[in-house]
Formats: sequence, structure tokens, C-alpha cells
Amino acid sequence: MAKIVLAAGASVAIYKACDLASKLAQAGHSVRAVLTPRAAQLVNPQLFEAVTGEPASVDEFGPARRGAMDHIELAKWAELLLVAPASAGLIARLAHGQADDLASTLALALPANRPRLLAPAMNPTMLDARPVQRNLALLREDGWLVLEPAVGHTACGDDGKGRLPEPAELVAAVARALRL
Repeated sequence: MAKIVLAAGASVAIYKACDLASKLAQAGHSVRAVLTPRAAQLVNPQLFEAVTGEPASVDEFGPARRGAMDHIELAKWAELLLVAPASAGLIARLAHGQADDLASTLALALPANRPRLLAPAMNPTMLDARPVQRNLALLREDGWLVLEPAVGHTACGDDGKGRLPEPAELVAAVARALRL
């Protein structure tokens, strides 16, 4: 099976990312989670470690770190990068090459021949916003596979397109990308 980096942005849908990480690991994949700093305010990275048996990271800098090359190590290790949930802010950073956290720096360091999947999750109005749509178009042009958000009731109380697809659907998308 594959070595997968699951990068999680700051979206309420991060609760599904924990289940997704578990399901990917149960399918036999090695899964290492990378959370943006804001995502780590929503869910403790240790939860991802518990369900995958692999390390989870938020930042590669700090007094406990030596060398600070986690983005390079993870990029070499990963056979596939899955960004789920992808918040509007994380999408913008990825689209414009703004490497200001471990997730976005890792994405730049990932070899071009590795599959990159992105699953947006946000309020339907935010998803429809022209800047978000431009950023998604840029990512598609750069070779990212942008997975369609699900339609339904969102955490903010609105109904529409913007929900993170169910973990089983994301696991199937990973299998297709890996041609398993």
C-alpha cells in the first residue's frame, strides 16, 4: 500500500479527517498527518497519531527540533498528498506557492510526479467566491486533482455545496489516484 501525507486545514470538517486517517490506515496505507497551526487549534495532532500509528506534525521549528527539514523528509516519504479538509486560506496559500507553514511548504517540496488531491470544505458562499474559484482553477492547472465538495447541511447552518465528502469517498479517490 501507499505512504500518504494527509494535510488538514482549519475547517470544522476536520472531525471527518480523523475518521479518514483511520480508514486509510485500516486499508493498509501508512498515513502521516500534517495540520496547519489553526487546524491544530481545532483538533490535537495526537488524535491523528492514535488512529494511524504514525507521527503527526504541525510545525517543523521550535526549541525541540533540530535541522528543521520535516517538509523535505515528508515530501520524499510521501507517495501521495491529500489535503482534506482544504480551507479557503490553505487553498490560497497552495495556489500561490506561499510556503508559510509545514503543509504549504511540504506541498512545494513534493516531487511533481506524485499525486496531489485536494478536498475543499467550507461555507457554500465562500466556496462560490471568485477568489476561491480562481485559486482552485490555478491548482487544477498545476496538476492538483480537486475533489468536488458534497452538497448538504454545513456546520454554519447553511445548505449547499461545501461539505467535505465522506471518508469512504475520499479513500476511494485515493485508490483511484494510486490506481489500486
